[in-house]
Amino acid sequence: MQKVYLDNAATTPIRQEVIDEMVKVMQQDFGNPSSTHSIGRSAKAVIETARKTIAKYLNCKSQEIIFTATATEATNWILRSAVKDLGVKRIISSRVEHHATLYTVLALQEEFGIQVEFVNVSSAGTLDYHQLAGLLTDEIKTIVSLMHVNNETGVINDISRIGAMCQQNMAFFHCDTVQSVGKTDLDLQQLPIDFIVASAHKFHGPKGIGFAFVRKNLVLQPMLFGGEQEKGWRAGTEAVHQIAGMAKALELSYENLNEEINYIADLKSYCWQQLQAAFQEVKENGTTTFYNILNVLLPFSEEKTTMILFHLDMKGIAVSRGSACQSGSAKPSHVLAEMLSDEDLKKPSLRISFSHYNTKDDIDYLVETLKSI
Repeated sequence: MQKVYLDNAATTPIRQEVIDEMVKVMQQDFGNPSSTHSIGRSAKAVIETARKTIAKYLNCKSQEIIFTATATEATNWILRSAVKDLGVKRIISSRVEHHATLYTVLALQEEFGIQVEFVNVSSAGTLDYHQLAGLLTDEIKTIVSLMHVNNETGVINDISRIGAMCQQNMAFFHCDTVQSVGKTDLDLQQLPIDFIVASAHKFHGPKGIGFAFVRKNLVLQPMLFGGEQEKGWRAGTEAVHQIAGMAKALELSYENLNEEINYIADLKSYCWQQLQAAFQEVKENGTTTFYNILNVLLPFSEEKTTMILFHLDMKGIAVSRGSACQSGSAKPSHVLAEMLSDEDLKKPSLRISFSHYNTKDDIDYLVETLKSI
């Protein structure tokens, strides 16, 4: 059976060069990075070289990169520490954020009684920037937590504009950049952002490793207590091979960035054209979307909605309704619930997300299979 993977917003295939790098590190640099002997120092050097590599491509200082297991972990730590340690009394976010942000914000509201405000989202998935400007004030210590690229629709937020607003009102800015790190240029010297988070498996690296960027001079409390790893902020022996794999994946992503952007953007455009030709009433969910994510509302009857992913899977096609983190839920996407009418929510929406490993043949097979339903 033909296999077509079009769910790259959920996770990406690991590049062979990354696998080779990780195997090499596991074989040659197996020491504990905290050990003082030469084998330990060699492992430590791998970690610090990886940190410098990541910092180089994001144009920040290496000491501003903190390794974590996941972006979810990093977001939980940053938002919780902002409330507990930085004196934040209010969080401004949106209802279309990843659940790693949304559930953390709601938990902090319940635990600490902090004020929570949500920026309105239009039917096109865009933020109400005028409302955000009205919400911001320097009278209340605030952190704004808004993502760069929505993981379900691909809608792009203007993080430079948001960051400038935050600076003017002395608010912290935390940005979920999981879908954009490794896929677009991010200059952290120029962008007015205090915190970003990323996961390696979104840019063809291994799962179980990510990082946080914490702007210099911002002091958070440890997320884990124990050893002195990661400036004492995240105790525990580092996963050296995963860190090395993440740095290699990011390096390759940025070395091939322009070529892969053009290739993937062309694939997305072709997919949208083919879907429009096959289904006259197909609609895109969201406007100003990222080049590798296409979320479409298909003009199928309600009874076909529950079976569409199963049918595609039986044909060897991997796509999703929305975030992989909620794929086991029968509830409609919380993102699309903010954008679509009740009637449209009952219809099938598919998130099709591309990588440089995809081809136009993959798209043709997807469209033909959808036509057969």
